[in-house]
Amino acid sequence: MKRIQLSHGGGGQEMNQLINRLFFRHLGNDILLRTEDAAVLECNGSVAMTTDSFTVSPLFFAGGNIGKLAVAGTVNDLAMMGAEPQYLSCSFIIEEGLLFDELEPIVKSMAEELTVSGARIVCGDTKVVPKGCADGLFINTTGIGHIRQPGISARNVCPGDAILISRDIGCHGACLLSARESLKLSSPLQSDCATLWPVIHACIEQNIPIHSLRDATRGGISAVLNEWCEASKVQLSLDEEAIPVSDHVRGVCELFGFDPYDLANEGTFVMAVPTDAADAALAVLKAFSGQAAIVGRAEAATPNKVILNSPWGSRRYLDLPGGELLPRIC
Repeated sequence: MKRIQLSHGGGGQEMNQLINRLFFRHLGNDILLRTEDAAVLECNGSVAMTTDSFTVSPLFFAGGNIGKLAVAGTVNDLAMMGAEPQYLSCSFIIEEGLLFDELEPIVKSMAEELTVSGARIVCGDTKVVPKGCADGLFINTTGIGHIRQPGISARNVCPGDAILISRDIGCHGACLLSARESLKLSSPLQSDCATLWPVIHACIEQNIPIHSLRDATRGGISAVLNEWCEASKVQLSLDEEAIPVSDHVRGVCELFGFDPYDLANEGTFVMAVPTDAADAALAVLKAFSGQAAIVGRAEAATPNKVILNSPWGSRRYLDLPGGELLPRIC
């Protein structure tokens, strides 16, 4: 089995071999291996549910691949609601001709990433489409998690809240852009792709009163912060100098004309907490990333926009990104 063929999605012997020798071997657990038409789950109390599809190009990039991205991305969406990830579904749409030696490390990376949060893939589906109908591999995942801290919402940013960022921004978008353009950098640039539940769990354990959380994926922190302004009817005032951006990301942005605030992240989140809890929250975040920072505050002012304050005393709006920034980013 060197390449995926249409017969691997036909429901017969070849498909059975693919599922058993690859997916069950790496992702198997007591629920998945029952091979029922639906997983029977135990959920107590309030749960969060999310779904996402992943179509990243290239499939492999510095710091991860589409499989790691699929698991981390779905788990992170649950974590941003204060939910402990528990169960995932996973569907593969595989293009005919994909090398088995490319598919297997993707599945292995999914198994490895699941161990970070303790979540399990409990059901799934496999489809193989003719060559040219999909760009190698698409993955769809749905996640369910148990709410550990209720009340976290984009609508709950309050005037006076401190705004924190968990690490330096733009690494994922800059990494993929560099890979597509075969850009050789003097220093390695890696995607920030990572599961965020451990740091959120630590915040919950430390009783940090989190008002809002959001992982800054497509559209970067620009999209997240503008969505918060609209949802919570606040103005966000940011200290531009405090926002962590690495020299490598800044260099890629200057070369291609992008704004680091608009670039996608896959392991970076924005948090809003009361001012008197900001230092405690920052201490937890810094235990996971030294680049974490308090970058601004929420104000009861209009217009409900994001304002960047430069080191030179000037101010400008940080607008919602427009147009197509980077295709196939996640």
